[in-house]
Amino acid sequence: MKKLLSLLAIAGLALSFTAQAADAPAAGAAAPAKAPTAQQSRMKTCNADAGNKNLKGDERKAFMKECLSADKQAKQQDKMKSCNAEAGSKNLKGDARKAFMKECLSNKPAG
Repeated sequence: MKKLLSLLAIAGLALSFTAQAADAPAAGAAAPAKAPTAQQSRMKTCNADAGNKNLKGDERKAFMKECLSADKQAKQQDKMKSCNAEAGSKNLKGDARKAFMKECLSNKPAG
């Protein structure tokens, strides 16, 4: 009985080592690293800022939400300024200006 238990233990260890070796990538076949997306970069920056400020719990959540949305707000404000300036340079008034602004602001930003 002791021999059977010993054999089962050894077999279990052998299988676990084999499974780990199969999960590990081959030494020369490392996958190329992907560049982080813009969202991942913002997340990393905001996370570091929250860590530097020692924020925890709800304060950290609120800070992260504000930090991650700040970039969107800045882009929208820049878009509004450029569309407004363009409408002004075209001397648009009334309904023509409203239609132009709606079209300009709904267009996706280049890039």
